[in-house]
Amino acid sequence: MIFNPEKCRIPDQRMVPFIDPEEIWDIINNTKADKTRVREVIQKSLDKQRLTMEETAVLINADDPELIEAIKEGARELKKKVYGNRIVLFAPLYVGNKCTNNCKYCGFRASNKEAIRKTLNDAELVREVEALEDHGQKRLILVYGEHPEYSPEYIAHTVETVYGVKKGPGEIRRVNINAAPLDIEGFRTVKKAGIGTYQIFQETYHPEAYKTYHLGGKKRDFNYRLTALDRAQEAGIDDVGIGALFGLYDWRYEVLGLIRHTNHLEACYNVGPHTISFPRIQDASKLDLGEDYTVNDEDFARLVAILRLAVPYTGMILTARENPQLRHEVIQFGVSQIDGGTKLELGAYADSLNEQQDLNKEQFQINDNRSLNEIIDELFENDYLPSFCTACYRRGRTGEHFMEFSVPGFIKRFCSPNAMLTLAEYLEDYAPEDTRKRGWEVIDKNLKDLEKSPESRSSKDLKQRLDRVLAGERDLYY
Repeated sequence: MIFNPEKCRIPDQRMVPFIDPEEIWDIINNTKADKTRVREVIQKSLDKQRLTMEETAVLINADDPELIEAIKEGARELKKKVYGNRIVLFAPLYVGNKCTNNCKYCGFRASNKEAIRKTLNDAELVREVEALEDHGQKRLILVYGEHPEYSPEYIAHTVETVYGVKKGPGEIRRVNINAAPLDIEGFRTVKKAGIGTYQIFQETYHPEAYKTYHLGGKKRDFNYRLTALDRAQEAGIDDVGIGALFGLYDWRYEVLGLIRHTNHLEACYNVGPHTISFPRIQDASKLDLGEDYTVNDEDFARLVAILRLAVPYTGMILTARENPQLRHEVIQFGVSQIDGGTKLELGAYADSLNEQQDLNKEQFQINDNRSLNEIIDELFENDYLPSFCTACYRRGRTGEHFMEFSVPGFIKRFCSPNAMLTLAEYLEDYAPEDTRKRGWEVIDKNLKDLEKSPESRSSKDLKQRLDRVLAGERDLYY
């Protein structure tokens, strides 16, 4: 019998597999999407209520161009309500690409003998972090292959090493993790190192499709991967990230798989995922895939908008897999985090002379090679507020506590002020003069907008803190 995660009341069933392909397809195939129903679902989301699987399927099945545009417009409006104009910036840092798995879509798979394997030693890791700090980064996600060398103890060691690197005014204030599933004790070990979000992508939520792509290694176990973040929650890590790799199976099914996963975590642990990611298949060394499930740009933008409406308070991550033009388009539909200045080759941040991508050294091809500052300049041009904020994590506003704070006014009381403070640090410490000038204009505009809101922090206090940043103080946050 399939366990229903929305009725998760028996503790022993918290880590029971919860995906039923027949149920998901039944919802997709038997849900109608007339205009009235679509607009009702959009309105529910705009009221900041999470959508059910059936309601999400209504949006998935809305094929009329007018309704698709209504979905996108609803996502734009919802994003403004929940996140304002803030975009959080981060960088990925690959620590090691040794891997015992054999995933057909990944350049790091064990059977790819042309892949150049490497694990950063401590000195190399420090140099990478220093190079990232030199560009103003404050948030990293450390990425590891699945290999015995990358034990929980090793992951914890690298996290502690990263936190210990301070160069000039630079420091990394939040270290997130993208790594293999662990057992409960392993997650506890990593948690002690002070990690932020632990991110594990299911890749595809369809068990049979999953088997065709994962030909060896521990990752072949669909259910062990599916319940990984349950074990993280049991270990006390209440800040987790989920994702699907679009292009492996029907995108409509994968969207509902993500919603089912969200439902499961909320029902069992009273908190959903902190972030949802939706990477698309990109070129990789010895890529071995067909094109049956390729997701075109139009459907990609559509699914991002649907996810935004389905999970109003969940962060959504868009990576440099996508080209700058598409990133510009999709950000408006609900993305809250993007990477900037991304390099995937191990050691590439410190090796500034090597700017060429080599698929034999990378997991996949990236399509946005712009520097962090170039991306910040574009965000300014499009009226976004770049943010390096890490305050919620450091103030304990994660898990259930984050959900308690995620109410109307949160963006005005915490997120926007903290975004301005972290942006001010970047402008003073790392930005070229033209970016610095434009950035302070952006802060001034956002400060004036904030003053108009009855839910905002005291503008006087925020101005004083911004003056303290100008005077040389750092790491001021609410």
